[in-house]
Amino acid sequence: MRGFFVSGPLWDRRSCPRKCPEAVLETWDTGFRQAGQSASALDVGVAMQTQATRAISGHVFKVERKRGPQWYAKYRLPDGRQVQRRIGPHWTDRKQEPPAGYFTKTTARAWLDDTLAKARRGELPGMVRTGTTFAVACDDWLAYKRDRKVKLSTQIDYEHMTDRMKKVFGEQFGEKMRLEDVTPEMVEGFRDALVAEDLSDRTVNKYLTVLHGLFVWAQRRYKLPANPVANVERRPHAKRGNIDVFSRDEVLALVRAAASMQDGTVYLTAAFTGLRLGELLALRWRDVDFVNSAIHVRQSFTNGRVDTPKSGQERTVPMADEVAKALASLGQRDDFRGDDDLVFCGSKGGHLAGHKLRDRYKAALKKAGLRELRFHDLRHTFGTHAIRNADSREVMEWMGHQDLATTQRYLQFKPRQDAARRISMAFEGPQPSSARSMT
Repeated sequence: MRGFFVSGPLWDRRSCPRKCPEAVLETWDTGFRQAGQSASALDVGVAMQTQATRAISGHVFKVERKRGPQWYAKYRLPDGRQVQRRIGPHWTDRKQEPPAGYFTKTTARAWLDDTLAKARRGELPGMVRTGTTFAVACDDWLAYKRDRKVKLSTQIDYEHMTDRMKKVFGEQFGEKMRLEDVTPEMVEGFRDALVAEDLSDRTVNKYLTVLHGLFVWAQRRYKLPANPVANVERRPHAKRGNIDVFSRDEVLALVRAAASMQDGTVYLTAAFTGLRLGELLALRWRDVDFVNSAIHVRQSFTNGRVDTPKSGQERTVPMADEVAKALASLGQRDDFRGDDDLVFCGSKGGHLAGHKLRDRYKAALKKAGLRELRFHDLRHTFGTHAIRNADSREVMEWMGHQDLATTQRYLQFKPRQDAARRISMAFEGPQPSSARSMT
C-alpha cells in the first residue's frame, strides 16, 4: 500500500481494484465530496502513504494551574491518535535536585523520550484499544478459566481474588478504567493496597501471580503489547522455617482431650494418615477399606462444595491399626453408617463446618496442654513420622504431593544413626577401576 499511486477519478473502483481498500476509498471519497471538491487517486495515494508512515512524535509544554505550573506531554501514536498526558508539577529550585514526582524541562523531555521509545517498540500501555474495562476483562477471564475445567476450589479462589482486584482497582483508578490503561505503577499501587490490608506476603504474591496470568490471557485475546505485571517487584518471600510436629504421645493426648469421640477420631486420622482437612470432611464409609487396611481419598470438601483432592487425583493411604480401631468404633453409632454416608458428619448427616472443627481443635490443644500448632500440622506430623520408615516416593504418593521436592522437606527427620557405618562400608572392598588407575 505504501507509495502506491493511480490515475483516474476516486470513485472509479476499477482504477485500483486491489490496492485501495474499499473502506479507505469510501472514507476519502466522503471527505472530498463533503468539501465540494474532486480528488484523484493521486490524492488518495498520498494520503494513504502519509497515514501508513505517520511518525511517532511529541513535545512537552508547561501550563499554569492553581496548584502551580504543571508539565504536560502531547504525542502522536502510530495509528494517528493524539494523546495529552500530565507529567507532573514543575520544579523551580535549580540548586536542588527535584524530589520524586517533580520535573524540570530536562526530566520532562526525558519522560517523553522514554514514552515515545515504548510506543516505537509497541510496549506503551493504551496503544491498543480493547473496547473493554478492567472489571469486564476479569469476568471474561473467569469464564475462560471455567471453560478450561480448572478445579472447583481453584475457581472459587479466582472468584474471590478477582472480586478484590475489581474492588481495589475501582476504588483507586475508577470502575470504568480501560484494560489497556493499566500500568505497572497501578499494579504497584494495587500491591501496596493489599499490604496495607495486612495480608501476608505470600497472599499478596499470589494475587500478583493471578493478575499476571490474567494479562497473559489478555495479551493473546486483545493483542496487548505488554504485560504491566511482568516487572512489578514481588513481596519478599520468607523461607519456610523448621517443621514443628507432634509426637505420638502428644497426638494421643490430643485425642483424649477432644470434645467428642468423633472429633478425637478426626485428629487421630489426620495425624496418622496425612489427609487434609477438606479430605477428612469428604470421607465416606465406602472409602474406608478395613479388609486391606487402606483409606481411599477420592473427594475434598472446601468452601461449602465437594471437589476432587488438591492434586486432582485419587490416592490410597495405608490405615494404621490405631486409625482402624477408632474408625471401627465410630462406625458403631446408630445413624449414618451406610456406604455413601459421611464418616465425620453433623447431627443430620451433613458435612461438618471446617472453621468450627478448627475452633474445637484449638480448645482441645489448650485442654491437653499442648503447644498451639495448626490443624494442618497434623498432616506434617504424618509426613515426618512416615519418612522414618518409608521411601520418599511412597510418602509422596500417600500425601498426594505433585512433586518429590515437596516431600523432601521431611527428609531432615529421617534417622541418620547408621549413616557413618554405611559410608565406611562404601569405601571397603574392591576399589573401582577408575580409582585404581589414578594411583
